[in-house]
Amino acid sequence: MIYADYLRPGNLHDALHALASGSFQVLAGGTDVYPSHSYSAPQSPVLDITALPDLSGIELQDQYWRIGATTTWSTLVRAELPPQLRGLQAAAREVGGIQIQNTGTIAGNICNASPAADGVPALLSLDAEVELASVRGVRRIPLQQFLLGSRKTARNSDELVTAIWIPHRPHARSAFLKLGHRRYLVISIVMVAAVVEIEQGVLHHVALAVGSCSAVAQRLHTLEQKLIGQPADSALIDSVTADDLSVLSPIDDVRGTAEYRVDAALTLVRRAIAEATHE
Repeated sequence: MIYADYLRPGNLHDALHALASGSFQVLAGGTDVYPSHSYSAPQSPVLDITALPDLSGIELQDQYWRIGATTTWSTLVRAELPPQLRGLQAAAREVGGIQIQNTGTIAGNICNASPAADGVPALLSLDAEVELASVRGVRRIPLQQFLLGSRKTARNSDELVTAIWIPHRPHARSAFLKLGHRRYLVISIVMVAAVVEIEQGVLHHVALAVGSCSAVAQRLHTLEQKLIGQPADSALIDSVTADDLSVLSPIDDVRGTAEYRVDAALTLVRRAIAEATHE
């Protein structure tokens, strides 16, 4: 039904054809959209996707976890998920307050593309892929390629994010840590996510991501390769140094200086590795 500049289609076909016909502001949870229009009306028509079937829910399909685009953070928190996704669940608990978690969506979090988006480091560490649909077809791209910069993504104006896909790692463990000026309801100073797999006491797979220390959250690929093959013991974190975080490019702002962010990131990276390996 259409009221003025508002469209709420009941199926994906109509939603995609609407996007192909003009410029729309996509609305799901609205937790980013509404604050951005506190003092003015939207400049383009609004496409409300909350009535689209099959865009929410979490399920295992063909060795991938599929998380529908409109799945809320509260749904993630309550879901029975394996240790691989516990870090993502921990991040979900940090997204605003309960009211925000009840309405905010996982796709909205990545499409907003904030450097401090709580869900991004956890998803990066999980090698998440973004599914984009349009009348031209469906494509999937790695999340790191989807995020182009602060508030910038690779989504074309005629595309809709329909799901997040995460490779299933049945033996993986994960962790997520966030530093802010208070425990809850705060924009992060630093965030760190870790995913590890251990075989016979040795690290077989390592994925580490840091948020709020660059325009886009970053994977620490060099450090990951350095840690693979290392014993998963208490001495592991001593090998992690500030040089391993050289890919980060933090800034000075009201929440902290660049120097403080690097120091805090080093501490959180060590703690996240320890938490994931000793879960």
